[in-house]
Amino acid sequence: MARIAGVDLPRDKKVEYALTYIFGVGHTTAKKILEEAKVDGNIRVSDLSEKHVTAIRESVGNLSIEGELRTDRTMNIKRLMDIGSYRGLRHRRGLPVRGQRTKTNARTRKGRKRTVGLGRKTSVSKKG
Repeated sequence: MARIAGVDLPRDKKVEYALTYIFGVGHTTAKKILEEAKVDGNIRVSDLSEKHVTAIRESVGNLSIEGELRTDRTMNIKRLMDIGSYRGLRHRRGLPVRGQRTKTNARTRKGRKRTVGLGRKTSVSKKG
């Protein structure tokens, strides 16, 4: 099993698609990595030689991926919240950030609807 950037790539998949399991690497970036490393994207991960894996590791090493990318993304959101921008306020309130409607939809961002109902009243029986 090939381990690149701290991620175990699935053995049965083609290298071109297996690289997308790394956070920050999409299909286009995976193609560029393979082109730079001079590796055929159609071979399976299990068929990769150590030389190929090393070349891919070097290509991936030039990119901002995994933990570093997550940290950068978190810091960018925190910066927006600190300066008090509209997008920062939307992040802080847990609402959609990019102008979507919220009267209906937006359940993913807003969370489960918690309505306050009356409930069932229990009647107190009088004993005489």
